[in-house]
Amino acid sequence: MLLLGIDIGTSFIKVAVVDAATQHCIATAQYPETESPITSLQSGWAEQSPELWWQLTVMAIRKLNDTKNFNPKDITAIGISYQMHGLVIVDKQQKVLRDSIIWCDSRAVTIGEIAFNAIGENTCSSCLLNSPGNFTASKLSWVKNNEPEIYKKIDKIMLPGDFISMKLTGEITTTSSALSEAILFDFKKNKISSDVMNHFGFDNSIIPDVQPLFSSHGKLLPAIAKQLSLKENISVTYKAGDQLNNALSLHVLDPGEVAATAGTSGVIYAVTDQLLHDTYSRVNAFAHVNHKAEWFGDEVRLGILLCINGTGIMNSWIKKICGDNFTYQEMDEMASKINPGSDGLFVLPFGNGAERMLQNKIIGAQICNVDLNKHSKAHIFRAVQEGVAFAFRYGLDIMKENGLHPKIIRAGKANLFFSNVFIQSFVNASGISVELYNNDGSTGAALGAGIGAGVYKNFNEAFAQFKPIKKIEPDNAQLYDALYFNWKKLLERYLNT
Repeated sequence: MLLLGIDIGTSFIKVAVVDAATQHCIATAQYPETESPITSLQSGWAEQSPELWWQLTVMAIRKLNDTKNFNPKDITAIGISYQMHGLVIVDKQQKVLRDSIIWCDSRAVTIGEIAFNAIGENTCSSCLLNSPGNFTASKLSWVKNNEPEIYKKIDKIMLPGDFISMKLTGEITTTSSALSEAILFDFKKNKISSDVMNHFGFDNSIIPDVQPLFSSHGKLLPAIAKQLSLKENISVTYKAGDQLNNALSLHVLDPGEVAATAGTSGVIYAVTDQLLHDTYSRVNAFAHVNHKAEWFGDEVRLGILLCINGTGIMNSWIKKICGDNFTYQEMDEMASKINPGSDGLFVLPFGNGAERMLQNKIIGAQICNVDLNKHSKAHIFRAVQEGVAFAFRYGLDIMKENGLHPKIIRAGKANLFFSNVFIQSFVNASGISVELYNNDGSTGAALGAGIGAGVYKNFNEAFAQFKPIKKIEPDNAQLYDALYFNWKKLLERYLNT
């Protein structure tokens, strides 16, 4: 019995097939080979085409099938992981009405601030656990205010994973977890937030049917099954935002457990059993995959998410600027030959829209203290990775203010966590050990599909073979403390100008 996982990233679509019996990935593929573009029609805007996501998904699955490592007809369930907070809108014919306004788009910041004041701090903190910010609901309000003719045609709104599920099955569903990341969910009443819907003037009819996260979200259409060489009528049995899914893939499900990723964006994701909120909405709470789920009981399980928009995208930008002649491995090797601190060169990696942990300020990415006679490309490569590590430390300090004190962080060996320089900078800057695992988002989505399909009786059964491949401990935390505080002074200078 095989399980298919689909991970809809900002840069790539990644797919994996997992053997349900062993929980091992037997084939994986990524498409395209180079990062997908982000359209930015104005400064601070970020859009992608949902139909392009679908085309890339088809290509990725075909590439996966071409490995010949498995029989596609043996796949029995599909799980989907997706980039969070993106807005997808379709008409009654399921036609996309405009490009998706994705997670790092900043155009709705003011709309969210107005909504926060109108709905009230008490309701936002106790019921929504977040400010509406520039999340999905505020993005939809932007469309309503600025593109009224498009808004009138909307039949349903979706998150990116809901859209890919629709393309596979023809059915449109969503989950409480997805609604929480859109800031459309009332945690106290455990239903769609009437406060948010009424404030923005949204009709409830635009919200898809709400299904349990681990359940059937539709069966594969015959034409799609033929296109993808899969069996007809197999179900999409799981879909979750990428950071929730990453936590699932790392078996981060119980209070106190923490996961990290460093792809296009960087995230620390901590699980709690408390309805926590940050006063300034610098970190955000969402319904975790096992929050009050029907067959898990009435337990509160929230994911407290710290997001840094500019992590891997900062590294890829530097790669392009330096001529794109180096592989990421070569960049890492060059950086490893430079001393910690990059001989005084510092990077603030905040060039990918408004940063929530900086209270939605846009300060841009900065390369500081350049010495034209000393610094080389290798210095820049190291300074970028250290700058990202320091940004994580800054965010972790915010999480500690909110009563979250990670003892160990789990991460998949992917993206920046492939880099030895980054990993050691991360653990030294944070003072927290990291456990590395081979699981990634697409593998996690496949295992989620197995849980949703009833292949596994519980989480522990789905992760029976789950073991770390490596543990990295701090080895120079005192030096990195000093470097971090110098980096932080630079950041505060830009925040105060």
